[in-house]
Amino acid sequence: MQSTTRIEGNDLVITGRIAARPETIWLALTDAEKLKQWFAPRPWQITHCVIDPRAGGRFEMKMQGPDGQPEECVAEGGDDPGACVIEAEAPRRIVWTDAMSAGYRPNEKPFMTAIITLEPDGSGTIYSARVLHRNEADRKRHEDMGFAEGWGTCIQQLAELVE
Repeated sequence: MQSTTRIEGNDLVITGRIAARPETIWLALTDAEKLKQWFAPRPWQITHCVIDPRAGGRFEMKMQGPDGQPEECVAEGGDDPGACVIEAEAPRRIVWTDAMSAGYRPNEKPFMTAIITLEPDGSGTIYSARVLHRNEADRKRHEDMGFAEGWGTCIQQLAELVE
């Protein structure tokens, strides 16, 4: 499974084709136990995950590195209140942002909004993640954190789980 990454203004976009139906991928994307299996690039792991896939729902996760280090953006910001699901259209689209936590409560340090779309493609799905940043500096910071490699690895891990 190959993925492609591109920059569009302040957005980072990654796309790949997965040989599974959107309904199968949706379940892997919206079930916390399944999400923990693929949404961190190994050897990183998700140690805590809550996802309530409805508008206003909570999306919270903690990642930990192989040496016990927390993910970069959590380490800088201290306590992470999580993100808020803005849209959830099963099995085609989910949008969440760290600009708010559950119930649309504003967060102190917003960084990104993620838009995941699942487009049917024959017997498979085109998985696309568009990650919006408020400015070029935030987009560049996410690039420097390894967006292409990290999210690309995660899409590969998702494909391995669902195919």
